[in-house]
Amino acid sequence: MSAISNAVRRTGLYGILAAGALLSVGPYLLTLNAAFKRPSDLLSTDAWAPAHPATFANFTAVWNDYGMSAFLLHTLVVAVVVTAGQVVFSATAAYALARLEFPGRDWLFWGYIATMMVPQMITLVPLFLMMRDLGLVDTFAGLILPTVFGTPYGVFLVRQHFRTIPKDLESAARIDGAGTFGILVRIMLPLSRPILATLATITFINTWNNLIWPLIITNSDRTRVITVGIAALQGEHVSDLPHIVLAGAALALLPLIAVFLLFQRHIVRSIALTGLK
Repeated sequence: MSAISNAVRRTGLYGILAAGALLSVGPYLLTLNAAFKRPSDLLSTDAWAPAHPATFANFTAVWNDYGMSAFLLHTLVVAVVVTAGQVVFSATAAYALARLEFPGRDWLFWGYIATMMVPQMITLVPLFLMMRDLGLVDTFAGLILPTVFGTPYGVFLVRQHFRTIPKDLESAARIDGAGTFGILVRIMLPLSRPILATLATITFINTWNNLIWPLIITNSDRTRVITVGIAALQGEHVSDLPHIVLAGAALALLPLIAVFLLFQRHIVRSIALTGLK
């Protein structure tokens, strides 16, 4: 009876997990499926009905006729630069706040972390005025600068991981003549690859999906990113060309899937290491 009850519990648990996964992944699968449907089939068939016959014409149209190729390139440049900047600056700031001793360190850290409680909408107007005064409206610099130097979440995430690394490793490195920068580069960062990969993945996805700030700071196609481009498609063509909007959404989704598949091993490892520690 015990084995049967355990099997029933496992079956029920897996059923709940499968239902949750389906609810999470279902909208993305429906978007990808609909993007391959012909315009005549899109509204005349059920949303979950497979695309038959599948067509790539929607992707060709949105790529060549609606500027999505340029928008994807802009988004990729912004996301890569912001991700690289956040990893570098978050790691250096986190090391200083985790390992270096200086007056007011903890007060500075908790004051910085407290800014996470401030809603983004409150800072948008002052941030825009700063960018305007610097002449950075409708520029890539205006898109990148607000987040490239790290965020409270990134600094907190890496700092907490650094604090789990034994100090004996640093002491041994200092005895061997290593300086602060050498310890960071040769010891702390190699031991923190999983958490840095997690931070890079989260930052890339958040930057790729960001809509509010690009919508405010840009006003032309030369700096428009994919989220703003899809929003413009929805405003202009949602009534007569929904297949174009869906194809654009699918194009925006595919790079994120690739990034997650590339770094999923590091993300799982970082979660496992955090749980063990």
